[in-house]
Amino acid sequence: MEQLHRRLFPGTLLMLSMNAIIGSGWLLAPLYAARVAGPAAIFSWIIGGLAVILIAFTFAELSAMFPVAGGTARIPQLSHGALVGFVLSWMAWLSSLMMAPVEVQAVLQYASLFFPSLMREIAGAHILTIWGYLWATILMLVLCFLNIASYRTLTRSNFILFVFKIAIVILTIIVIMKARFNPANFSGMMGATLSLQGWQAILTAIATSGIAFAFNGFKSSVELAGEAKNLAFAIPLSTAGAVIACLLIYLGLQVCFIGALDPASLQQGWQHLNFTGDVGPFAGLAAAIGIAWLVKVLYFTAVISPAGAGLTYVTSTARILYAMSKIGYVPKFLSQLNHQRFPVRAIAVNFVLGMLSFLPLPGWQAMVNFLVSVLVITYAMGPIALISLRLTMPDVKRPFRLPAANALCFLAFYFCNLFSYWTGWETISKLAIALLIGFVFFGISYTRGRVKIDTRALISGLWMIPYLFGLVAISYLGSFGGINLIPFGWDFVVIALFTLGILYVAVRARVALSSEDMAHFLGSEALSTV
Repeated sequence: MEQLHRRLFPGTLLMLSMNAIIGSGWLLAPLYAARVAGPAAIFSWIIGGLAVILIAFTFAELSAMFPVAGGTARIPQLSHGALVGFVLSWMAWLSSLMMAPVEVQAVLQYASLFFPSLMREIAGAHILTIWGYLWATILMLVLCFLNIASYRTLTRSNFILFVFKIAIVILTIIVIMKARFNPANFSGMMGATLSLQGWQAILTAIATSGIAFAFNGFKSSVELAGEAKNLAFAIPLSTAGAVIACLLIYLGLQVCFIGALDPASLQQGWQHLNFTGDVGPFAGLAAAIGIAWLVKVLYFTAVISPAGAGLTYVTSTARILYAMSKIGYVPKFLSQLNHQRFPVRAIAVNFVLGMLSFLPLPGWQAMVNFLVSVLVITYAMGPIALISLRLTMPDVKRPFRLPAANALCFLAFYFCNLFSYWTGWETISKLAIALLIGFVFFGISYTRGRVKIDTRALISGLWMIPYLFGLVAISYLGSFGGINLIPFGWDFVVIALFTLGILYVAVRARVALSSEDMAHFLGSEALSTV
């Protein structure tokens, strides 16, 4: 029997999550957030971070309760059956699949400052040249090799990257703030909270400037829970704990960035903020201040930091595809492991498909915009599954138990829907294409008998139809890129009522597991503690 080993200690899992969170986002998001919300971007980070912490806590209970490889694919299937399980696993895999290419794209974009032949600029987007695509292939292969070579190679690489990235980020904050800090740049920060326009900018920044994207790495520990030790401590630490730690780091970076700006660069307003070298914001600031050695360090870090996140995403994405293969959504050969019990074939398939993702989504920004529209759907299943499984499986041991679960799950689901809404109509409209492709694959698996869906599973998944259509409709009618039929302010009320209604229907539609179903899942090899 092929099983994944439990070999990840709590500290290792925490470093894997933080490595995934601190990727290319810290290098770019502070600039984009400041352009959208000015100094009030600090509130954007606080709101976005607290919301993700709440969402992460729901996944902490679920992953500690069911420590399966590829938990995003397995847990929805348990709570709501094959149809919901497929939709969520498809979205989770699709988003995770593109994470490594996004980070590789960032590496090459920064490297192009020294090697211009890697990129060409078309309509403001940085596009890979043939040489760039070749180097993207090499970098993706290196990340895959580090995952396949051995567990020891993976953990050592992860530790080295973690120490390096955290040290450089902290060093950057301290050195730049010590060299130049203008308190006057923060004027107007509190004033933004006194107007509807200010709040709209604060909330828009969360979804569109890379803040929501920057915290996504906490899901890596959800996918790797099947290989974790000391679940009661490891899972909460590596999900919510990782987000809390990185939130403090991101706040420090945002304060540092705003304070170091030359007031002359703000004369035309925050929306038109620009300065020499802003393609690499912190390196550009360091150059303007005259800290030449830090510029060199930051350019080097701009290559290493995204690569470290990409390494983690290659690891977690393979676990999602492994789980989907175990369920039957994709061919069985993808769940086969090598002699070191790594899903090599899943890693290989993800490599090929990841390389193809560079073609229709050229440039880092295009990739991130698409990813955000997918990620919010995978987040939403956490609070729904937690309440459903508490009702269905009340006696199953929970190493970590979220207090006040009903209220906190409502808030978490509400934030998920707000994140979706704040991304704007242009982003939400892309969801339909991704879902359509997924349902085609589901149809193929179903007609070939790989997935069996009975009436119970079909009924349990029907709530997703009004949920997905509702998200699209509210976005279209709302004030974030929509037709503004639902004005800003009232949209919060509409989304709250929508959240409450969908949460009630989704929980009522949960699968009522029999004792045989429960025994089969709890005894499956996915939960092996080998």
